[in-house]
Amino acid sequence: MGGHVLAIGAKAMMTRDGLQALIEALLSRGYRLIGPRLGEGAIVYDDIGGIADLPAGWTDRQEAGSYRLERRADAAFFGYAVGPQSWKRFLHPPVERLWQARREGDELAILPIEIETPKFAFLGVRGCELRAIQIQDRVFTGGSQVDVAYGARRRGNFIVAVNCGTAGGTCFCVSMASGPKAKGGFDLALTELIEGGAHEFLVEIGSATGADLFAGIPQRTASGDDIAAAEAVVARTAREMGRTLDNTGIKELLQGNPNHPRWDTVASRCLTCANCTMVCPTCFCTTVEDGSDLAGATAARVRKWDSCFTLDFSFVHGGPVRSEPRARYRQWMTHKLANWIDQFGKSGCVGCGRCITWCPVGIDITEEVAAIRANARTAGTPEKGGA
Repeated sequence: MGGHVLAIGAKAMMTRDGLQALIEALLSRGYRLIGPRLGEGAIVYDDIGGIADLPAGWTDRQEAGSYRLERRADAAFFGYAVGPQSWKRFLHPPVERLWQARREGDELAILPIEIETPKFAFLGVRGCELRAIQIQDRVFTGGSQVDVAYGARRRGNFIVAVNCGTAGGTCFCVSMASGPKAKGGFDLALTELIEGGAHEFLVEIGSATGADLFAGIPQRTASGDDIAAAEAVVARTAREMGRTLDNTGIKELLQGNPNHPRWDTVASRCLTCANCTMVCPTCFCTTVEDGSDLAGATAARVRKWDSCFTLDFSFVHGGPVRSEPRARYRQWMTHKLANWIDQFGKSGCVGCGRCITWCPVGIDITEEVAAIRANARTAGTPEKGGA
């Protein structure tokens, strides 16, 4: 039964009906609930109204350059890895208006920008995705220049994490110490247990807000067997991880090898399509566009997602700094895994594997690091194509 407020770190059990009650409780408190559902041939994040919207009985099969949905043998709600979308698109939208004005006679009136700040609740956030949100928190609100709109959307989020019971073929979160178990930053964390005919969830309390909400959810005390079963699920997922990445000295490795021949090899395959940066949960590059209507009565400045893979991204007077694919791929991978540490204090990669899955030619960041490590060189003369 519900009604008992648990301490942070405490664990309890709930059923499928309890998950429905949890969803209803979040909606009744005014949250806009976002969670996984089937859409566009993938598992995407969208508005959720109940457990009927969740992708019960579906999983995803992922390899380099390949993603497809398959039916599971059970009715697990969270029996998949991650889809093409991340929570970034809600907190850091792909298109955002920064400034707008309207001509009023001979005057130019500056119009206020209303920041849309739904009260978000996220259901089904994986450990790697929690780490990604924390990284973006550091990028947008952790420095001297704060992104006010991001901070407003981030404030008051309710996060229901899910410990992974399925490892994707391109996942390497164990290597990045970001999963498969959620390690803080959540209000509630679920581990789905669906063996032996039962379908329950071990629930871990992560915050006072989570404890307060969960007090009203039908529940029972978690036994030692329940906790052991949940730990076994996470341990099995970690063993079945599809990829690994050796992080030993990776910052020095990449920063010390700007002229490695592997950059030419990967450039011969890379389409510079920017798919990897669009699906990445931490990439934050943007461009700014100014526009007006045909009558010249209104004008606006809009910020849009951009990518260091586009030729125009590094354009300065005289041309782009990184004119060749080898320089652009090197910039992305070296920044993500090495320079990000200088800039923000930690790696920009969480091991979700999206960049591998959604690369049209199946370029694998873990393979590229391994190839450079296998034949590491020191920096030589400046190379053609820019820094």
